[in-house]
Amino acid sequence: MSTLVKFFVAPDDAAAALVVGAGPGGTVESLSFGNFDSEEAVVEWECLFFGCGFEELLEAGEPRIVAGEDDDGCAVFALSTRLVDALAEAEPSRLHEVAAEWARQRTEDGEAIECDVATEMLGSLGALARGMDTHGHGLYCWVA
Repeated sequence: MSTLVKFFVAPDDAAAALVVGAGPGGTVESLSFGNFDSEEAVVEWECLFFGCGFEELLEAGEPRIVAGEDDDGCAVFALSTRLVDALAEAEPSRLHEVAAEWARQRTEDGEAIECDVATEMLGSLGALARGMDTHGHGLYCWVA
């Protein structure tokens, strides 16, 4: 489980990979969260939005690791384009529906995440995705 999670916007994988050691600084727009498995979460969110299987996404290489996972434990991975689009385009009621189901699943697995917190997270990610420069920028996650 990650102790620090920051979602951020970068123009491409190479730029995103540069933050692996210290995380995204003040020069990029980012959102900070903590104490959840962010790699697992983005796969679960995509499954909930699209009705696909967890194993199917893992076999497809999602989430795609951009940098890290060495001795310091830091990593950067990219959120899939279709998940970013879903977050950006979802109505608040859909974000709440996905967040509530994700929170319920996490609670069943012993990782209590309150529905309000999950809804706030997905809503904030949706806002970040909507505000992205549409000229090739992507949404990434740095974990430590």
